[in-house]
Formats: sequence, C-alpha cells, structure tokens
Amino acid sequence: MNESFRNAPFFLGDTELTWVNTTYSELTLEQKVGQLFNLIVRANSAEELSLIDTIEPGAVTKFVGQDLDTEVKMMNQLRSHSVIPLLVSGDLEGGGMSFPFGAQVPNQLGLAGLKDESAVEYCTQVIAQEAKLLGINWSFTPVVDINAKFRSAVVGTRSYGSDVDVIETMSRSNITTFQKNGIAATAKHWPGEGFDDRDQHLVTTVNPLTMSEWEERYGRLYRSAIDNNVMSIMSAHIALPEYVKAHEDNPAEWWRPASVSKLLNEQLLRGELGFNGLIVSDATVMAGLSSWTKRENVVAEIIENGCDMLLFCKDPVEDYAYMLKAVREGRVSETRLEQSVMRILAMKAALGLHEKQEEISSSKFNDLLASDYANRIPELNRRTVHLVKNRDDILPINLERHQRVLVVSTGIRHVFSPIPAPLSVANMLKNEGFEVTEFQTGMALNVKEYDLLLYLNADESMLVKSHIYIDWMVLHGGFGNAMYRPWVDIPTVMVSFGHPYLLYDAPKVPVYINAYSPLLEVQKAVVEGLLGRLSFNSNAAIDPFCGLEQLRY
Repeated sequence: MNESFRNAPFFLGDTELTWVNTTYSELTLEQKVGQLFNLIVRANSAEELSLIDTIEPGAVTKFVGQDLDTEVKMMNQLRSHSVIPLLVSGDLEGGGMSFPFGAQVPNQLGLAGLKDESAVEYCTQVIAQEAKLLGINWSFTPVVDINAKFRSAVVGTRSYGSDVDVIETMSRSNITTFQKNGIAATAKHWPGEGFDDRDQHLVTTVNPLTMSEWEERYGRLYRSAIDNNVMSIMSAHIALPEYVKAHEDNPAEWWRPASVSKLLNEQLLRGELGFNGLIVSDATVMAGLSSWTKRENVVAEIIENGCDMLLFCKDPVEDYAYMLKAVREGRVSETRLEQSVMRILAMKAALGLHEKQEEISSSKFNDLLASDYANRIPELNRRTVHLVKNRDDILPINLERHQRVLVVSTGIRHVFSPIPAPLSVANMLKNEGFEVTEFQTGMALNVKEYDLLLYLNADESMLVKSHIYIDWMVLHGGFGNAMYRPWVDIPTVMVSFGHPYLLYDAPKVPVYINAYSPLLEVQKAVVEGLLGRLSFNSNAAIDPFCGLEQLRY
C-alpha cells in the first residue's frame, strides 16, 4: 500500500487506498498501459467510443460542442464504455473556452486586471459547477505562465498577467476552488512559459532564466501551487537549460523538452520541489516535442522520464502499441509504469471516482442555468474592460459628433475555425441610432464620408499562430491602404477583444481599449463604455505599452 498517497495532494483514507491497490493488482499489463493515455474526444462518434473499448484509457479530454443534449449523451456513453472510471479533463480557462451553453466567464487575463481574488473564486466556482454536471473532473488550469514577452501569442490572454504576486494569488484561488468542488486542478506549463515569444506548438521553447531568476518567478509559483495541494502539473515542451547545464555535460541535452526530461520532472519537480501529484504531459503531437525524436521514442520517453500520463495521440492505436512494446522491452521500466498508474488511480480515488457516479443529465444542467449561480458574471465581464488611453478626449462618443461610423474588423478568429465569426458591436451601435458601415475588402477607404472610425480586433490567445499582430494589409484590404493610418484625418478608436498588445503596431492610435475577450457581455460593455454609460477599468495585469514610452502618447 502506497502510504505516500495519504498525504498531499491526494489525502487518501483506508477505503481509497484499498481501492487503488486492489484495482492496480487486478489490471492486466495491457490495461495498465491503457491508463497512461489521455485521449482527445471531439466528434462524439462511434469511432471514438471504439477507441475507449480498445485502449481503455485512463483519461479523455472533452472538447464541448454547441448542443447540451449531445454532450450529455456522449459523456454517459464514455462512462458506460469504461471499466475503470475515467478522468475527464478540459481547458477550463473561461473566455472563448467557456461552455457554449453555459455562463460566459471572463478569461484569466481579464480577471487578473480586476485585482480581486474573490472574482477569481466566484468565476472558478461557476465553471466548476457546470463542469461537474457535464462529467468533467479535471481542469487544465490554472495557467501560471508569465506575460514577459508581449509577442507571445500562446501566453497572451491565458495567464494571470506579468506580476508574480497577482499570478500567485489568483492561481491559488483557482486551485482551491476547483479542488473544493471535486475537480483536480493543474498548474501549467512546467517549467514556465512566457520568456520565449515562440509557441511550443511549433517549436521547443526555452525558459532562458538563470536558476536564481527562475526561483524568484516560476519556482515561487510552482512551490505555491504545490503548497496549495494542486493535484496535477502539466509538463510542457519547454527547455530549462540553466538547470540542465549544472547536471549534464552534453550540450544537445540542454534543450531537451521538460516533457521528456528526467532531470526536470523527477529531480527538480519531484525531488527539489517535493511534488507527489500526477504529472501529465502537454499535448504530445506538438512540434515542440514531435521535432525532438521519432514517435516511438517520444511515447516511451514521456513516461520513462517522469510524466505519468501522455496527453493526445498522433494515432491512438499506434501510440498504444508503441507504449506496450516499450514496456515489454524495458524502455519503460516496471517501476515507472507502477508509479504512474498508481498515481492515476490515486487521483481518481481522491476525486471520489471509485464510488458510484450519478448519471449525467441535461435536466440538472438546465436547472443550474435557471438558478442564480452565475448572476455576477455579466457584471464581472463589464468590469474587465480596460481603457488604456483616450487622447484628445474622443470618448465618450455621441450621435451629434459621431453619427456616421466606419467599422473595420477582423471578426472573432479562433484556431479551430477557419472562418471568423462576426462581432455584434456594429449592430449594437445601429440600435443606438448610429449610421454604421462595415468595411469590406474592395471598398474605398474614404474616411471623409464618416465621423468616427472603429477598429475591432478579436484574437484571444491563438495556438499555432506564433505571433499576433495587426495585419494592416488584410485589415485595410490592400497594399496601398496598408500604409495609411486614418486617425490623422478622423477620430479613431481601436478595441482589442483579445490579445492586449496591439498598441505595438499602432502606437499613435488616439483611443485604445483592451477588452481581453469577445464574449457578448464584454462587447455590450465596450459599447456602453464608448457611449459614456460605463466607467472603464483603469488597471491591467500586464503592460499594454509593451515597455515602450512611444506607445503612451
């Protein structure tokens, strides 16, 4: 019996420990190997259910679609196809990752600007209540990365900003609230993203800090999460060369991704920081890992070098075969297999999954929606909108001075959707009596016909985007227009419903607003603010001026 599971972060009693040991002893080798996998479930298909039957994974990650009844049916099917109870994970980050039929919760960066720990607790409680009723029991949050490089599209709106004090306070509230509600929290992305402006989806990124600098920032954040009993940590495809150099003479190894680094997972995270929870890899299909070595090696090294669970597969059946072969050949040791599977089972027991689970039902979720469980969310969304600058007192706008409005927008862009979705701001202004024209490629950019120009950008953190920037040629619809800046001729307002650093590409725009998210309530708040009916937030958790004095004026 593994007595260490009586302690943090799982705190198992006799009943739970007995279940863990009994369950482990009854598993076949094939079933133990299956427990190491966290499979993606997106299509709600018979093919995906067949994979559950074949591999018997320890976990699935559920991407929730638009229809509640479909999601409920699929979750009950997933459970019925699983002999051992499933961990069901999701990126419960709020913002654009909110459940389509649930409360539209602010993202981490928007919340951080409120400097209000109780707001994080409230929003996390809302997400947790919804997630539990959908059968989700494992959140891949909080993101404890630091917005140090403003060009990083992958950190952007997902983190609690750049102030370590704020990140620590907010992440502790996130962890405590999720786990109080029976959902395991996950601190990510180990050993710390944000000082490399590249994206680990595309390349192995590097945490370049000295170890004293790392300890002041990420060491502090991860120690805090561990002290707060976080149940899991996500090991990412990020190198920490200054630590590895002290223990490894081979320069090629200095840039090894943490997800396959025994030094970073076992020596630093477990040994020095004392973490005894579950280490899950980041998605193993990312180029930050897949560019490191052949797939067969990747699959084995994930577990042998310290992760307990492999997240997402290139080909699930093939990856399972690779893992089983590696175990049989000793490239994944019996010790590591046992450690990993026991931790996976321990986390399931800590979440109460060893007990009979209630059936997921649409009616329970609808009852929740009918209650006042999320009544503060609209108000919190309104409070997140940050007025960064208002040169020449252009705001508030009104019908007397700004009757004719030209809206130039990229729409809401999402990595999983090739077609941008429209924002609602133009229609909201029309309903207020403004004459609104929405710019289309091919139109003449003749600002003499208008009284106000409104730029609307909506890029939340974009995976595989590398960098987010204003593409003036696309925005203005052509080469010549790309070099024209209309604010010299017309009052101009720029709003970012996502990435908060667009001033870098438009330093002289007279009015700039960071709204952090394109949620409908946020769009409403922006319109209210433009009209002077709402007091904008004056704080931020990041520097929207990117450290450049030029952008302030």
